Amino acid sequence: MKKIKTPISDEEISELQIGDKISLSGVMYTGRDAALPQLVELIKKGKTPIDTNGIAIMHTAVSDAGIAPTTSNKEEIESTIPFLSENGVKIHIGKGMLNNETKKALNKNNSIFVITPPVAALLTNNVLEKECVAFENEGIEALYKLKVENIPGIVAIAHGKSI
Repeated sequence: MKKIKTPISDEEISELQIGDKISLSGVMYTGRDAALPQLVELIKKGKTPIDTNGIAIMHTAVSDAGIAPTTSNKEEIESTIPFLSENGVKIHIGKGMLNNETKKALNKNNSIFVITPPVAALLTNNVLEKECVAFENEGIEALYKLKVENIPGIVAIAHGKSI
């Protein structure tokens, strides 16, 4: 298992290959259908609430029940992946298959897609701190900053290849 700490560099991303098992620690952001399109719009306006350089974003909501990945190929989520990758997001975490255009954008921007088990109890146990950083009106779908330790995952898309 490869230990990854955020923010992650282009060099570190270049060393990861599909099928690699990773353990992610550091800061991870969350977003899904409601938050990610709004984040894209703020970045376009130069008003981003976070520094996206080298970060990981998990496609999930944050509730008292915990976190678990949602399906990443939903239009509201997948449509944001190319833009967010172009603007510094290096690791997108979720579940499901992504289309070929998204895979090409990930490759172009030296970003990866990681799948993680949809087991809320396991993942939530590894969240040390949480803070809502934007779109609080979206409730559990707001943009959260999480301090995490050892979030498990498998690299599913990297460098133009996928599992």
